[in-house]
Amino acid sequence: DKDAFTREGLDSISEVGLGIWVFGSETWTPLSLLLKPHHNTLTGNYDVNVMIAALEGKGKSVEWHDKRYGAYSINLGADTLMGIVLNVPVTRYVGLWRSRRWVVMRKINGVWYNLDCDLTVPQPFTSEDQVKGFLDQNLSLGGEILLVNNA
Repeated sequence: DKDAFTREGLDSISEVGLGIWVFGSETWTPLSLLLKPHHNTLTGNYDVNVMIAALEGKGKSVEWHDKRYGAYSINLGADTLMGIVLNVPVTRYVGLWRSRRWVVMRKINGVWYNLDCDLTVPQPFTSEDQVKGFLDQNLSLGGEILLVNNA
């Protein structure tokens, strides 16, 4: 469901659910309007705590994959595995801007897809080995893997 998560809902999680400085409190400053602990107002990105809370709110559980074991240790056929979220490093503007971004992968009707919003259309993988190769490549570049399971 493309409307499962809204900016308003994620803002609510980041500001109320996970806590934020309250106007008038000792920790509030004018910079608190820009520097939020769980939301980067310059890029629009939310941190992992917001994503996990949002997914748990939809009845999912999220677990960090131990990258020491590589992607080949992930059981892509597990009945409870709903999707995979990658957190990957990106460099833009000739190396002047470094940040991280989220990439989502999901198995739909038996086929794994890369649902990266930078792609014009979802990219299907031809096999589980191709999925694991893609994941391992991202791990080698400093990526992190989160497994999203139906609770």
